[in-house]
Amino acid sequence: MVMSISIPKGFQITPVQFEQLASIEQLSRMELTETGELIVMSPTGGETGEKNFNLYIDLGIWNRQRKLGKCFDSSTVFVLPNGARRSPDVSWVRLERWETLTAEEKQGFPPIAPDFVIELVSPSDLENQRYQDLQAKMQEYLDNGVKLGWLIEPSAKTVEIYEAGQPVETLNNPKTLSGRDVLPGFVLDLSEIF
Repeated sequence: MVMSISIPKGFQITPVQFEQLASIEQLSRMELTETGELIVMSPTGGETGEKNFNLYIDLGIWNRQRKLGKCFDSSTVFVLPNGARRSPDVSWVRLERWETLTAEEKQGFPPIAPDFVIELVSPSDLENQRYQDLQAKMQEYLDNGVKLGWLIEPSAKTVEIYEAGQPVETLNNPKTLSGRDVLPGFVLDLSEIF
């Protein structure tokens, strides 16, 4: 069921009020944990939005050339096998797996774990001490069938690589990241992110 909130025509707020609304866990993006905890995320700022966009472009260009799957942005909510509803910053699903879904499942919140995810740590994540929550979210992705995930922290220039069956690997100031066997031939240049 889709729920909407009606704002009366002509209703106005000041830029300061907008920033206050955006800074309190507002209604921009929501996730639901497997235990039913509602997580509301504020919208991204300009620098984080630009970094996310660069991640979309790079993965999207690779995917258009290879035609191996489907790419998704941060507004896509996936229903994981454990029942959680998660929306990675960037994600990708192998075409063969995507094609097993019905048209209705593809149009709604797809009941499938992506094969690949990226979570980009934003300044607000660091300010609100959500880094450990993001690490737990990355582990949850793996536990639910994600094959490869990158937790990218631009300010520290670090990347945590989460790969099925492997311990978490932390890279300090890497220049590139490899899609390994999950995204064959995909190499992400981090110069636009760091």
